[in-house]
Amino acid sequence: MLRWNGWGDDSIEYPLPENAAAFLAERVGPGAPPQDARLEDVLTAVPPSRLPAHPLIQTEPLPRLLHARGQSFPDWVALRYGRIPVFPDGIAYPTTEEDVADLLHFAAQHQVQIIPYGGGTSVVGHINPVVGAPPTLTINMQRLNRLYRLDETSHLATFGAGIRGPDLEAQLRARGFTLGHFPQSFEYSTLGGWIATRSSGQQSLGYGRIEALFAGGVLHAPAGRLEFPPHPASAAGPDVRHLLLGSEGRMGILTQATVRVAPLPGREDFHAVFFPDFVSGQTAVRQIMQAGIPLSMLRLSTAVETATTLALAGHEQLIGLLERLLAMRNIGAEKCLLLLGFSSSNDLVKTARHAALEITGKQGGIHVGRTFGSQWHKSRFRTPYLRNTLWEAGYGIDTLETAVPWEDVPATLNAIEEAIRSALAPWDERVHLFTHLSHMYRHGASIYTTYLFRLAPDPEETLHRWRLMKEAASRAIVAHRGTISHQHGVGTDHAPYLQAEKGALGMAAIGNALRCFDPQGIMNMGKLIEKS
Repeated sequence: MLRWNGWGDDSIEYPLPENAAAFLAERVGPGAPPQDARLEDVLTAVPPSRLPAHPLIQTEPLPRLLHARGQSFPDWVALRYGRIPVFPDGIAYPTTEEDVADLLHFAAQHQVQIIPYGGGTSVVGHINPVVGAPPTLTINMQRLNRLYRLDETSHLATFGAGIRGPDLEAQLRARGFTLGHFPQSFEYSTLGGWIATRSSGQQSLGYGRIEALFAGGVLHAPAGRLEFPPHPASAAGPDVRHLLLGSEGRMGILTQATVRVAPLPGREDFHAVFFPDFVSGQTAVRQIMQAGIPLSMLRLSTAVETATTLALAGHEQLIGLLERLLAMRNIGAEKCLLLLGFSSSNDLVKTARHAALEITGKQGGIHVGRTFGSQWHKSRFRTPYLRNTLWEAGYGIDTLETAVPWEDVPATLNAIEEAIRSALAPWDERVHLFTHLSHMYRHGASIYTTYLFRLAPDPEETLHRWRLMKEAASRAIVAHRGTISHQHGVGTDHAPYLQAEKGALGMAAIGNALRCFDPQGIMNMGKLIEKS
């Protein structure tokens, strides 16, 4: 059963190794476990629904609570302390396209706000009702989850947009195919959510981001129904599909999605290389990308993230042996870990591995085999459960990300970390920061920063400190001309910074497109664009 105030299945725990408490206390200070609100008490605070009766809509308190917030840090503060300012007035679970059309008609008729809901994994406020909004209906799409068609000749698969990642992959793999889209939220997020937020999977280097995988589909908008044929390519004017990609539920509800799938790889390996420092590692991954070597993943950690990963991994004897072996090769405290993924035929994996390791070796990298890579692959969807454990120990944790050209990576990375670190200086509080380059391109890379800090005794103070860190980092990203979001979308948290990236004319164009699809303004108010 899913946690109502945390991440994932409530039967799954992510215990910290014995040395973790000392490691965290040394870096940010000892945590003070908070007192969480009780579910029964929070349910009593759910107000009566303002919606007219409708046979598809549930208005009981529990489903409304379960759809009230996502997985952002402010969402966690609201849920854990039971301080939720607004709830959706009802929840609908359509099972057919006709149900979706009926709900859109109902909403337009009664001036009801609609929030499309996939897996509830948003970390930037996509699915939260807005304070002061009209009555709000959340439409949970997870019952539209069928595989409608698999074209094995064209490598195209059409699904209901509410299908979750594991179900999508299971149905494809049973037929010898994969989509290859594995965001960290894979276990709970949905195909429609990936498209609506321009998601990027952990192996996007090999399989492509969602905009490369999304071939077509069906959109039900307040202004009407629109079908996107899965053309292999077209020169017939602007690609309207790209209006839907990243639209965050502002244009309508995607009910079907056709995606480009690939045959299952004959072999999949994940290897690890340690570099003496981050500069040599960054040089190596840039050269690998610009050489066009076919990998499915590259992930380069800074020295601090590498040290944190090793400290929290447990297996102290094994890690100690590794440290001694690396030290013998003159790789010490500034060492940086690179994970490489290869997903292809046996021969191509061997060729790509040889070419990639030749480049890493020239930059001083030491190849240590598949142990670390295999362990990462095995546990990659369990990592978010660490948020539950850390919260209960008195620590908050959050992430943010951007993407910039290669030349700008070092300065942008340093500016983000310094902005976050400085934000807590007035309280004499420390923050533990670590970063990796998680998605690589020929011309640049994404920068993914995690920051861990102590919870304050008062939840409003905790939220205030988080907001200062988030705003400082966002300003640093904008100042260095990075994208305000490489893979998390805009939602409400990033909306104030979108104009810096799109410009006034670009923002006007987006606003006009939203009004074209949604003339009455009933779709997901306040997301993507603050006012439209």
